[in-house]
Amino acid sequence: MLDLDVIRKDRAATAAALAKRLDAAEVERALSAIVELDVSRRDLVGRIADEQHKRKEAARAYAAAKRASSGEPPAPPTDTKAVVAALEEELAKVEAALHEEMSALPNLPADDVVAGGKESNRVLREWGTKPTLSEVVDHTTVAKEYGLVDFARGAKLGGAGYWMYTGYGARLEWALLNWFIDQHIAAGYTFLLPPHMLLESAGFAAGQFPKFRDDVYHIANPDSHRPQFLLPTSETAILGAHQDEIFAEGDLPHRAFAYTPCYRRERAGAHSDERGTVRGHQFNKVEIFQFTTPEQAPEAFDSMVRQAESLLEGLGLHYRTSLLAAGDASASMRKTLDVEVWMPHVGGYKEVSSVSWAGDYQARRAAIRYRPAQGRTKFLHTLNGSALATSRILPAILEQHQQADGSVVIPEVLRDRVGTDRLVRPKS
Repeated sequence: MLDLDVIRKDRAATAAALAKRLDAAEVERALSAIVELDVSRRDLVGRIADEQHKRKEAARAYAAAKRASSGEPPAPPTDTKAVVAALEEELAKVEAALHEEMSALPNLPADDVVAGGKESNRVLREWGTKPTLSEVVDHTTVAKEYGLVDFARGAKLGGAGYWMYTGYGARLEWALLNWFIDQHIAAGYTFLLPPHMLLESAGFAAGQFPKFRDDVYHIANPDSHRPQFLLPTSETAILGAHQDEIFAEGDLPHRAFAYTPCYRRERAGAHSDERGTVRGHQFNKVEIFQFTTPEQAPEAFDSMVRQAESLLEGLGLHYRTSLLAAGDASASMRKTLDVEVWMPHVGGYKEVSSVSWAGDYQARRAAIRYRPAQGRTKFLHTLNGSALATSRILPAILEQHQQADGSVVIPEVLRDRVGTDRLVRPKS
């Protein structure tokens, strides 16, 4: 959520920043509504204070008159409780409307984030070289024929958009997850295994609700009056775990990471670049997260990008890193870099990590602060990054490390965990 003081102090600059993401007319409507509601709120607060002051003064005057009277007591003052109650009821409605309007606004993009969608994304750097194999068999075919992924039985269990890892495919998937975990522990992150079913307050804190409420799976639980949903990313859980908390400045930056499956309501694409495990309703991901002071955030952001990139380098996978335009980044984030792995069969790149800096946007929604050595508490900054989503790493390995004889070389860092140095077609 944005700081209302920012809108009050420089509405024009706020409008210009939001226009990188939203239509100018939509921005003007939203800011006008917010300013009008803010004026109404402050007016009502003042009127309530005035009425309460009048009540106190009238009570004092009555008490003084009663003490001074030797004859018939003075008439008591008019009871204005109903007036104050009506004003307070109106104030509650205005504050609820203001909160709703503020909650719907996206974050302000950073100064170096440009307007536009995917077409305006900018490639910052590349690592490695594209494989030179002339004829690459697509990862879906390799996964089926080598007994790595059972798409038919996955669909039998969950429907379209689900799959089941089998044999060496399951071992490779688990090896990737465990290697990622080891790398993040070595980098100073604390390992978490959070619940998969979360309360809706966590979705609001992360900025996914209310706008993207329909993108997740909601759970009907007749034994609870508190709605729940399946987490779409463990970012939601890590952030939500610290709602309403205050960190000591000396404990920042606080680094944490989690492994969870991710559950999302999105249709598997019909295009060839979204076949197989590239897009589905459930996939595995390791997520890194940092809570920082505003001053620590830039360095934390750079280190998280490098953490994600180092994993791809360790796997020997060619990738590129791009700065996203405002319209292609999450609405909650002020800046996002995507790390995209090369997919030889389709001749394009696929995002395997989005590292994002939210500023204090999420912290305001989640009421997470830090206490400086001196002075009042302040909202901290939050940063998150996929490191990594395995459902796209496995296809990249099957294609980038494919050999002329059809075998697939396992990255050296995974061989002990997988139990082989290459994958071959089963003789049967």
